[in-house]
Amino acid sequence: MIEIIDMTYVRLGTADLEGAVSFATETLGLQIERREEDRVYVRGDDRDHDICYIDCDPSYNVLGMELEDSAALEAAASELEAAGVSVAHGSAEECAERRVNEFIAFCDPTGNEIELTVRPFKATRRYFPTRDAGITEFSHVGLRTRDAKTDEKFWTSLFNVRANDWIGPAGLLSFDKVHHRFALFPADKPGIQHINFQVESIDDIMRSYYYLSGKQVHIVFGPGRHATSGAMFLYFEGPDGMVYEYSSGVRIIDDPEYRPRQFPFTPEAFCVWGAVPDIPEFRD
Repeated sequence: MIEIIDMTYVRLGTADLEGAVSFATETLGLQIERREEDRVYVRGDDRDHDICYIDCDPSYNVLGMELEDSAALEAAASELEAAGVSVAHGSAEECAERRVNEFIAFCDPTGNEIELTVRPFKATRRYFPTRDAGITEFSHVGLRTRDAKTDEKFWTSLFNVRANDWIGPAGLLSFDKVHHRFALFPADKPGIQHINFQVESIDDIMRSYYYLSGKQVHIVFGPGRHATSGAMFLYFEGPDGMVYEYSSGVRIIDDPEYRPRQFPFTPEAFCVWGAVPDIPEFRD
């Protein structure tokens, strides 16, 4: 069993590097950590970076997650290869670019690019944003899936991942006590569907709602509250069509007797307040 212990980063290609960075800092509320050649690193917590924007095809999306140590990484590589998954080890140069000691790369059955990392760097200074959006951490992502059942089986059979709820076929998956760390949304292509940042309170969500609306940022869902995780949320669209989410109050599952629940794939299951999503993956 491959034991994931944390989220590490997201790597995003962008057709407009400066535009993406401007949005991330001035609108989303992240801090520039560094610029290097064709890429810019930004963060909203104590990680070295949460997102690395890269001047390349916007279809390039990578999710990084952390393992305990080198032994766990090598065991993961062996287990994936035994399951017929092609694995590539990161070079010294690639590790330096990602700010990790080691990593391996592979794709899930849909083709989502995943990197398992060891000893990702931490920031040496506190997070200090351009805009105070109330961000506390990078928490989860939505992943597109061509076959939710197949992808869920891949994650739950090879990794310490479980489904805590389903909305239709969409599994809300986690490797720790947080209700979900990534969610599988049916689509016709791979890629990261949305990126979530936790904020301190509903006040931060509502302040951002009015701030973003005033800047004519496309609000695609919310404000609302999820039936599954109980989190209050706001989704909005950034450059290259990437969707970002603020949320607060996500369910922490401490009960060992907790049983996953099946919800219908309806707007009401996504939001108990009545908000209707303008997101393709959230619609029938």
